[in-house]
Amino acid sequence: MTKLRLAIVGAGPAGIYAADILLKAERRFAVSIDLFEQLPAPYGLVRYGVAPDHPRIKGIITALRDVLDRGDIRVFGNVHYGTDITLDDLKRHYNAVIFATGAVRDSSLDIPGSDAEGSFGAADFVSWYDGHPDVPRTWPLTAQSVAVIGNGNVALDVARMLSKHPEDLLPTDVPQNVHDALAASPVTDVHIFGRRGPANVKFTPLELRELGEMRDVDMVVYDEDFDYDQASLDAIASNKQVMVIDRVLQSWRKRPTANDAPGEASRRLHLHFYARPHEIVADEEGRVAAFRWERTRPDGAGGVVGTGEIRELPVQAVYRAVGYFGSPLPGVPFDKRHGVIPNREGKVLAKSSNERVPGVYATGWIKRGPVGLIGHTKSDAMETVRHLINDQGTWWQPEDPSEEAIPALLASRGVRWTDLDGWHRLDAHEIALGEPHGRARIKVVPREEMVDISRDE
Repeated sequence: MTKLRLAIVGAGPAGIYAADILLKAERRFAVSIDLFEQLPAPYGLVRYGVAPDHPRIKGIITALRDVLDRGDIRVFGNVHYGTDITLDDLKRHYNAVIFATGAVRDSSLDIPGSDAEGSFGAADFVSWYDGHPDVPRTWPLTAQSVAVIGNGNVALDVARMLSKHPEDLLPTDVPQNVHDALAASPVTDVHIFGRRGPANVKFTPLELRELGEMRDVDMVVYDEDFDYDQASLDAIASNKQVMVIDRVLQSWRKRPTANDAPGEASRRLHLHFYARPHEIVADEEGRVAAFRWERTRPDGAGGVVGTGEIRELPVQAVYRAVGYFGSPLPGVPFDKRHGVIPNREGKVLAKSSNERVPGVYATGWIKRGPVGLIGHTKSDAMETVRHLINDQGTWWQPEDPSEEAIPALLASRGVRWTDLDGWHRLDAHEIALGEPHGRARIKVVPREEMVDISRDE
């Protein structure tokens, strides 16, 4: 019976879903899957890209864990693709590879002042507050007034984490160093800016509602942003999600704090629409001093056009939440413009000739870009796996497909890899750290400590 030896690079939802779908698919061959992850722990952005106060989304980990705990997928954590293991290694030991490395860098925002001191990429901030082991343990939270650029879920997460009182995060898995830094933050006002109107936002109703549920934080919206054109009215009438978002925003307009009227809360979160980023203003020492934007207006077709009116708000920090961007992988074609691996329905294409690259596949955000929610990753993986199965005649023919070869290779290179049993040890350790404090867990942040615990060393 033919056997497929498959490598999957990336142990987030995209990689785990692809493995699960392939193992459950009807096929005429046996399957053996090894999952490689550069971090010592699995689950990717569910662990390191979702705000700590989102336990409902983090519940996805339970489903992912059930897949891994079935025992038919091997996990090699703390393994860096490109150095610890290469594409040539994969060709020597597997029939094919699926890259599911996601998108973890910030998209660029090409306006003057983006590189000023105090101008931050949202992805970096998310990695910090989620305890990613490869980012600094400290963060400069010195601003009283902050601008967040973007109208997606990440922008709302960043704004919520900045404005929420840190003691309200204690029941979550927020790392201790993050809680302590947030507790010392002097922030009073967080401003969210989006270039289009309330009927064209990218965030979800759930994310928006959560903002209004924060304790001792006033929500501030502005009447001038709700002079809807017909396209906006049509969107509200025809789309239930847009309708709910409008309902929430309209309820905030009725609050005493609407239009920046003073409220009793110690912190305020402002939502500004029709605001196209124009410039991040720096002072003489190169530090963020203000944010400038151009006021836009509806164009009648669901978009916006500039009005030429420039506004300015004094702030001491700016967070750019304008999207994620993929990273190139050694030996694999990469589209620098879109931040993805060029592909046709998951089958990787050579960038120069647009011809098929045998044995190489992609799924998740590195395949289609950072769009859609985690649930969309399943259908994405199904498409890739379907082509992988149908391409049986074009698979690589490995020199040594034995399952013993990979542990021996990693050991010979001095790689301290972690496995599924190691993740269980780390998981239990973090939960035990949190129990005396009534917390879900306390994340272990330093990479070496994660590896030591996982390897029981």
